[in-house]
Amino acid sequence: MKDLFGPGSDPMALIDKIGSYIPGGFFVYRAKEPWEILYVNDECIRIYGCSDLDDFKSLTGNTFRGMVHPEDFESVSQSIDEQTGASDDKRDYVAYRIVRRDGSLRWLEDYGHFADTADGGVFFVFISDRTEAHERSLTDERVNNAVIETLTKLYNTLCLINDVETESCSLYRSDKNNIHAEAISNALSHAKYRDVKEQYVSTMVAPEDRERMREQMSLPYILKQFEEKDSLSVTFLRTFPEGKRYYRIDMGKVSMPNGHTGVIMGFMDVDDEIRKDREYRAALEEKLALQDQILEEEQRRKEQSSMITAMASDYRSVYHVDLDHDDAVCYRASRSDTDETPEGIHFSFSERFTYYANKYVDEEYREGFLRFIDPDNIREALSTEAIIAYRYLAHRAGRDYYEMLRMAGVRKAKDRDDHMVHAVGVGFTEIDAEMRQTLEHNRALNLALAAAKEANRAKTTFLTNMSHEIRTPMNAILGFDSLALRDETLSPATRDHLEKIGGSARHLLGLINDILDMSRIESGRMLLRHEEFSFRSMVEEINSMVTSQCRDKGLKYECRITGVVNDCYIGDDMKLKQVILNTLSNAIKFTDPPGSVSLTIRRKSVFEDRTTLCFNVKDTGVGMDPEFAARELYEPFTQEDTRRSNKYGSTGLGMAITKNILELMNGNIEVVSTQKGVGTEFMITVTLKNCEAPAAPDLKDLRILAVCGDPVSCERVRETLDEAGIRADSCQSCAEALELLDIARAKQEPYQLALVDRDLTGPDGPGTVRELRGHAGAGDMVILLASYDKDPADAEAAGADGCIGKPLFVSEVTEAYSRIAGHGRAAKQRASLSGRRILLAEDVLINAEIVAELMEIKDASIDHAENGAEAVKMFAESEPGYYDAILMDVLMPEMTGLQAAAAIRKLPREDARAIPIIAMTANAFDEDVQSSLQAGMNAHLSKPVAPERLYETLEELIWEREHS
Repeated sequence: MKDLFGPGSDPMALIDKIGSYIPGGFFVYRAKEPWEILYVNDECIRIYGCSDLDDFKSLTGNTFRGMVHPEDFESVSQSIDEQTGASDDKRDYVAYRIVRRDGSLRWLEDYGHFADTADGGVFFVFISDRTEAHERSLTDERVNNAVIETLTKLYNTLCLINDVETESCSLYRSDKNNIHAEAISNALSHAKYRDVKEQYVSTMVAPEDRERMREQMSLPYILKQFEEKDSLSVTFLRTFPEGKRYYRIDMGKVSMPNGHTGVIMGFMDVDDEIRKDREYRAALEEKLALQDQILEEEQRRKEQSSMITAMASDYRSVYHVDLDHDDAVCYRASRSDTDETPEGIHFSFSERFTYYANKYVDEEYREGFLRFIDPDNIREALSTEAIIAYRYLAHRAGRDYYEMLRMAGVRKAKDRDDHMVHAVGVGFTEIDAEMRQTLEHNRALNLALAAAKEANRAKTTFLTNMSHEIRTPMNAILGFDSLALRDETLSPATRDHLEKIGGSARHLLGLINDILDMSRIESGRMLLRHEEFSFRSMVEEINSMVTSQCRDKGLKYECRITGVVNDCYIGDDMKLKQVILNTLSNAIKFTDPPGSVSLTIRRKSVFEDRTTLCFNVKDTGVGMDPEFAARELYEPFTQEDTRRSNKYGSTGLGMAITKNILELMNGNIEVVSTQKGVGTEFMITVTLKNCEAPAAPDLKDLRILAVCGDPVSCERVRETLDEAGIRADSCQSCAEALELLDIARAKQEPYQLALVDRDLTGPDGPGTVRELRGHAGAGDMVILLASYDKDPADAEAAGADGCIGKPLFVSEVTEAYSRIAGHGRAAKQRASLSGRRILLAEDVLINAEIVAELMEIKDASIDHAENGAEAVKMFAESEPGYYDAILMDVLMPEMTGLQAAAAIRKLPREDARAIPIIAMTANAFDEDVQSSLQAGMNAHLSKPVAPERLYETLEELIWEREHS
């Protein structure tokens, strides 16, 4: 022992101290003959029933062999040899009996550990008394064996799954001569259930039942059934050399002696009882079918009698028709009609009724009559309707009159097992008076409808003409106002007057647009496009316009996107943008400073290839009365308080247009909150079709640091990036950002991109960009996040590589990163207008004068044609390439702009097909735009045209022509 613990140590004192703290028996003995006991604790002495150590040594001879019952020592010595030998299978647990001082036997559990020492090694052993547990196990095992033996008397084969977790199982079979249970073989007695099941199904079960039995004999299926019940049975066909027989498996859930959950399965031959049961059922069904047939015939007679009684008073003749056998019988005939089949006489339904159609039914109605009496059409119609009818003009007995043929099922389709009508009651009745009255009423309605359509066409034509007539002088007003404001020598008062003139003109233009929208909606001429569009770009455009309006009025504006939305969808983005802008403009209009307006966008649901989006518009404005919101909010030209129109400049058309556009889009708008003085909240719901987003660069290895001003923004940015599979960290200040940069470098996992919110405090966004630049070095990329109105100049001045807007879209981040890294697509190019020559076709001289001055600002020149014919002539007589573009009015004398554009495109010269032709017209309907494009024009600009829009269109189209 001293060798074990080292020289100079007192091992027994240490072991004694350890042994006193061990709750069970503990002893140490040498690992070689005669297995001398080196130490036992008090608990071990107590287990053996001894009074002290000397008494224990006297009982056991102070050896481990003396501690073990002689009959059990051989198995215990095998464990000793395994632990002291070179075997990999070392058992540290063994159970054996002992003989106590009083002569009684007890069972012990022994956990021993071998420690190698210079003198052969020792065993450290922990023991506990498990006599009661062992006896319970023996009792459970005896009970278990008794149950198995009993069940084998009932079943041909018995399978016991000992543990559903390990799938260990035992298989037993009944001997047909001597009824007793025995294991089939040692191999199967301890096999895996899944192997036994597969072998049984593939060799014993008939082919037609194998797939079903593989499922119903599987443990997952069985355990699922046991969630609701403790037993179940399944039946199948088993194959034998002499044929197939029906077998049944009864399964039960059992608790095993070791505490595990088990399943017991009994296989029983039930062929005789199943076949007897089926023979009995077949005989019973045959008897019941005969009874049903008798009852059905009796029911048919009763129904026929009831039908005749009910129909007799309303019809001149009544028939019963068996559709299955093309058999008809007349139950009531008109006494004055000698051409009818007499009562009680059976005849061919199709032959007789076809004869009637060809002889008496007017030619205009004959084909419809023949379709109506077709048996297949009758069955199909009566599958959903209780009664069907056909009205027609008849010529009989020298008269022309209207008649009706009606049919009803003798029994309704839904009341029959096959849900099909087999017999019908048929009745003829005269309806001449009421039919002629109906026709006269319909004729009056048709005349009224034609008059209404004509009035609507006249209104639409009037609105179109008025739009053109009003937009033409509006073009001059806004054009000259824009030119006048370019004069830097204007006095403040004059500039103020001109700005007010422009504002009033634009307001008037907005009113004209609203009236045209309502006209389009009412006439059904508003069409929806189904095109792929950039959702991100649409939101950016909305935010840009609304931010400017709110800033001018002193309001706070915020746009939030909760969750994840796609970058692109399929739908009509122009109409959707109009709906959202109408609602936001309404909120801005009725909110006084220093109030706020917000737009929240969230994805509500995704189903198959469609996504439903919600747009919540909320303001802190004047609010509205709940009664007005419920009754009149969406009515045209309606306002809650007409006095507000002077203050807020409202026509009452905005919400009516919004509601109607959304209905065309199968969307909805509702007022979420209505209370005077506390603002209003609208919820817009619309469903768009999904589309595949354009392929984005693979940035899965990109690491981004987002520096935002508050926890909500941080979480929103991180969630958006995580959804795209981009790793992102976030913080709320410059100091935290610098610390994270240091940590990332230390871990050799640097950030490739930092997104910095412009609205930070202490320092702000640009200040934080400068700090990051000075700390991180030129290798890191920094992009500034701006609120809606991006300011690239400020970003560049702060040292940022770029600037993108909020709310954040993943595609914008990836595009910006790729562009800055040198892999992005080039921005849309524009050509300079300097030195360009433009052909202008315009019949109103004042409009031509405005365009000439606008082109002169860009150092371009204009050749003016006063109508379409002159424009075609001037282009045809010019040298190829002389003109760079054509601005074409649409409504002109002698030849319209559409005709002129088509004529130019047909000229036999190369530049006639390539030169950009731009429509500049007061016609603003969607169909006007389509007409322009169909005539060969490249773009359509509605008057009055904003100068910047005109420049932008010309520059882009000229550049595209020169580089195509």
